[in-house]
Amino acid sequence: MRLLHIDSSILGQNSTSRDLTRAITEEWHANHPGTTVDYLDLAVDGPSHLSIESLGFRQPSVPGAELSEVQKRENAISEALVSQFLAADVIVVGAPLYNFTIPSQLKSWIDRIAQAGRTFTYTEKGPKGLAGGKTVIVASTRGGVYSTTDGGRAMEHQESYLQTVFGFLGITDVRFVRAEGLAMGAEAKATALAAAQAEIKAASVVAANQDQVANAA
Repeated sequence: MRLLHIDSSILGQNSTSRDLTRAITEEWHANHPGTTVDYLDLAVDGPSHLSIESLGFRQPSVPGAELSEVQKRENAISEALVSQFLAADVIVVGAPLYNFTIPSQLKSWIDRIAQAGRTFTYTEKGPKGLAGGKTVIVASTRGGVYSTTDGGRAMEHQESYLQTVFGFLGITDVRFVRAEGLAMGAEAKATALAAAQAEIKAASVVAANQDQVANAA
């Protein structure tokens, strides 16, 4: 089994989402000792934002034309990222809420792995995901509370976006470990972190039980 551990917070050692992705990865590895872990820090070594030079050309768009050196370089970056993503069985994603959505660094990574013919395709019946069979666990962190009211849920484009985009790629097992209200005082933060730790334990139990059922079958 291969696990891809991704962080996107710009806060370094002060990041709660980084603490949670570390805990999720350690808990998963404890329950699946043979797991190989790859690590990607998008805040330190992430791809550039999508541009005309980085649309994921695998072939020259014009017959007989050559890719430019910039296109070749950007194509190599996209190829490395999508290959790493496709090779993973489990993806742990740190996704803090920035201005009601995900960090732009994480969006840049998604733009590189969402490749027609690699992770999705269009058919006569509409789009079809090609990256199914994976588990995604998102460490979702928020300064405020968005999950308990209709207004809050309408404002966030973090969990809802990630659920949509991974679903578009064919991944149906998307789990969220959420810590919200982190900026609402020490007591609220402590409560949020305790709840997140419980969710990490619960997710690992679900995973372990699924493995037992699969092995029994």
